[in-house]
Amino acid sequence: MTHDQTRSEPVVGNTVAPRKPLSPQAQRALAEAEERRTRAAQDYSSRAKEVQGPKGLEPTRYGDWEHKGLCSDF
Repeated sequence: MTHDQTRSEPVVGNTVAPRKPLSPQAQRALAEAEERRTRAAQDYSSRAKEVQGPKGLEPTRYGDWEHKGLCSDF
């Protein structure tokens, strides 16, 4: 699905205002971004799942190790 197909047209009053056509560079950038998203989703789904890891949020999400509400720096 291309970006042109998903764009909603702006509504002005009761009429739909036409959008300017996308430049070739913008169309290419949108296609490249869609390809990156597809590739990232495939890479993520092919990763092995963590076994016996921490439950809930990642404990190192702030750059510190968090365990039971207490943080310690590495």
